[in-house]
Amino acid sequence: MIKIQEPRRAWEIVHMYWVTGLPLGGDRGYNACLVIVDRFSKTPIFLPCRKDDTAMDTALLIWNRVISWTGIFPNVISDRDPKFPQHYGLIFTNYLKQNYPSLQTTTQKLMGLEFKYCDGFTHDRCNLLPALYLAYKTSIHASTNQIPAIVEKGWNSKLPQDSFRKELVEIHTTSASFKGMLKNAIKHAVRCMEDSFAYAKEKWDK
Repeated sequence: MIKIQEPRRAWEIVHMYWVTGLPLGGDRGYNACLVIVDRFSKTPIFLPCRKDDTAMDTALLIWNRVISWTGIFPNVISDRDPKFPQHYGLIFTNYLKQNYPSLQTTTQKLMGLEFKYCDGFTHDRCNLLPALYLAYKTSIHASTNQIPAIVEKGWNSKLPQDSFRKELVEIHTTSASFKGMLKNAIKHAVRCMEDSFAYAKEKWDK
């Protein structure tokens, strides 16, 4: 195993992996999720995708949805290689195919979280996935005892339901319904995080 220097800023080193076997969602019938985790801040990115996406599909997904936000990743760590070496060399400067214990633990925890979050949802999971992302990045992370959003960018994200104008919510029933949906989705995400991490701690943190 190659020993790497720990990052000193956000998005210098990222872990990537796929969660597969998810219920269909989105306009393309997504059945998987690409998860990218910043090693420094522990901020995750959840990208709905398909299990049979090609390497170029995945590279373009990251290029179109992530790079403008995070910049180029100097280092990528993953325990899988089918989608990476050929096309990612055009984007990333250093790709490490390694099976880090910390990556295994993170993978198990977030896989359990993703499955639990999707289980039983009647809404399109892809539309509600941002609620899971917001709940995760605005909550205190167990390994750092810090909030990922603050570590990443210096301030915590404001939740959507905090931004609704009270008078509009009271006047327009659609606004009230949307606010309720967001509130319930984030509450559900928080419960899933608590349950999944408690289970993962008992099973994997030994």
